[in-house]
Amino acid sequence: QVQLVESGGGSVQSGGSLKLSCAASGGNVSNYAMGWFRQAPGKERKMITAISKSERTILYDDSVRGRSTISRDNAKNTVYLQINSLKPEDTAVYYCVATTRVVATQEIEVDYWGQGTQVTVSS
Repeated sequence: QVQLVESGGGSVQSGGSLKLSCAASGGNVSNYAMGWFRQAPGKERKMITAISKSERTILYDDSVRGRSTISRDNAKNTVYLQINSLKPEDTAVYYCVATTRVVATQEIEVDYWGQGTQVTVSS
């Protein structure tokens, strides 16, 4: 059973940056495709980025493409999400996920969820 713990969320002003971390225990992130979902107030949870085990496949949702980077450090058993040029619409709870599939683009494809970390962007 893999446990995922996110950190790095908080409040930031529009235009700022955040780097979220996802530390895994009970399993090696190198054995999983990893990703990040987010759920904004009143909206459904959706994938924003995913990275395959081999890192050959990296996906970004249009909402964050060009200003975010997902990365993984298998030695530290940690996955990161860097988001720049933050906007108020980035306000959401961000969830780290792991899957045994190539990548997870839908909730049903996720095997493990973190508890989420809140990101609030003020204008």
